[in-house]
Amino acid sequence: MADRIPVLLSALLLLLAAPPPASAFVEELDDSFMESRGPDDIWLIKFYAPWCTFCKQLDPVWHQVGSELRSHGSLVQVGKADASVNPGCFICAGLTKEFRVRTYPAIFMVKKDVKYNYLGPRTKDGIMDFADRVGGPLVRSLRSLQLFQHAMSRHDVMFVYIGATSQLKGNYTSAAEELIVHTYFFSASRDVLPEGVSPAFLPAVVLFKDGTFFTYSEEHDGDLKSWIKRERFPNFMKIDDYTLYAMGDSGKLVVLALLEERFQSEESLRCKTLVEKVAVEHRDTYSRNFYFGFMEGSEYIRGYVMGEVTIPSFMVVNLSNDGYFLPPGPIATEDHLLDFMDAVLEGSVEARGGNGVLQRLRRMIYDAKTSLTPVFRDAPVLGGFLVLFPVSVAAVFFYLCCKNRPSLKEDEDEVMLMAPTAKCSKKLSEKKSD
Repeated sequence: MADRIPVLLSALLLLLAAPPPASAFVEELDDSFMESRGPDDIWLIKFYAPWCTFCKQLDPVWHQVGSELRSHGSLVQVGKADASVNPGCFICAGLTKEFRVRTYPAIFMVKKDVKYNYLGPRTKDGIMDFADRVGGPLVRSLRSLQLFQHAMSRHDVMFVYIGATSQLKGNYTSAAEELIVHTYFFSASRDVLPEGVSPAFLPAVVLFKDGTFFTYSEEHDGDLKSWIKRERFPNFMKIDDYTLYAMGDSGKLVVLALLEERFQSEESLRCKTLVEKVAVEHRDTYSRNFYFGFMEGSEYIRGYVMGEVTIPSFMVVNLSNDGYFLPPGPIATEDHLLDFMDAVLEGSVEARGGNGVLQRLRRMIYDAKTSLTPVFRDAPVLGGFLVLFPVSVAAVFFYLCCKNRPSLKEDEDEVMLMAPTAKCSKKLSEKKSD
């Protein structure tokens, strides 16, 4: 027995020294959360439904986020809440209603009573970046040249306020309160700017991207917040479905080179190089109206156009109305691509897609077909039930409505029955008058 004591003590020490499971860093929240949380608490919350497949896929990522934030000493606390409790209840003041959750999984950060909705990719890096951005200072101060250069090395796009307190700074802070979910905001004094960066006037809001910088001008660029929305992406970049969706807020069209997802051909590389060349060499001419990029894989675009697309190929997408444009002929040279873009701006190229009534109806049919096709392929009995059940209910409802509606003959009989009564009533009234 004495020989076993050291072994037991060693096992106990190892158990105590072992890190807690990742789930220990994610707290289950209920409807009392808003009343019980502290005023300075910062929470990152995932709303889920137990039956939701996407929620289950996100679960291990969510626990990794909770564990990593805790290990970094972050002030952001991580929680999750079952959004299927009292769904659609407009009487109960539940947590789901408080955050206006409509889809699962939904990710929010609450900070000083402000709720920020995360719409980016459901990856650990994407969520961690969101937590760092929103959980930190609204406007981050760059107090030295070293800090400034470090920030530039980390961010493809940077907005920096330079100067003393002013009305422009107030507008800049106001824009940051809303747009911090999308990008970082910095401030600096003139003496910490990198060599070669010298705004023509102060105070100023300066945008750093694409290896250069641009100074905001209200006269030329319009409203500050709208300008930030327009310019918060690099001029040329690799674009995924989340980024393409987010670009809808910019108001710009997007010139896309559609490439194979893997093992890209020489033609794909040519298309990508051509779009990048136009983006760089013609930036001053087209950057106000266009973003440029490439997408690998065609699944998202097939859903967007509701049909097959040619890979590799070119396309201009209008995210503001779900429209798109296809080149009328082959794009073999730089001039061909420029002519295509000019034609889009002039309106001489056919606009496809859109969000009109017929297009919305077509999308509903396409989405239903896309959703049901795998079901019919893998479980034809279930697929048949999903289609026939609502059709049967509608048919029964229509039959009952028709059955209970009086026929024309019944209406005529009712009129004939009422006619003698009406005549008698008329004679009776005439007799009383005599």
